[in-house]
Amino acid sequence: MAKYESKVKQINAPVQNVYAILSNLENFRPMLEGLKDNEMIREKLREAGQDPAQLDSLKDVSLTADRIAFPAPMVGEVALRIVDLEENRCIKFQTEQSPVEANLWIQVLPVTDCTSKLRLTLKADLNPMVKMMIGSKIEKGIDAFADMLAMIQYN
Repeated sequence: MAKYESKVKQINAPVQNVYAILSNLENFRPMLEGLKDNEMIREKLREAGQDPAQLDSLKDVSLTADRIAFPAPMVGEVALRIVDLEENRCIKFQTEQSPVEANLWIQVLPVTDCTSKLRLTLKADLNPMVKMMIGSKIEKGIDAFADMLAMIQYN
């Protein structure tokens, strides 16, 4: 399995708040609904050479408290489910529907009573050719995802 880790991100909120938000995927529904109409996000995608119209597919994201499923071009639906929770420490996800077996860990730890740190770890069963072709993009993507999680208002 290939392993990708984000940089450690600092969060200005107690670990209990961070864990409470991240361990229930329903908390992301308002954020997802607001993304497709967010002009700043659309501009960032344009700057990155991406088509902002891809945000329209967010309407097809399915969320429950412990599962997220989303459409993936040429693959169909990809789903992740929370498979283990370690209170105020770690949230572990496993792919359910995916052409690649993978797991994602969101680790959160207290720094002080009012601050926390977060790190993402992705392990994916990639063949060597795929790893060589997209490994660096996965690394950047996992770090960008950690940045996004660090920007959420947890207080």
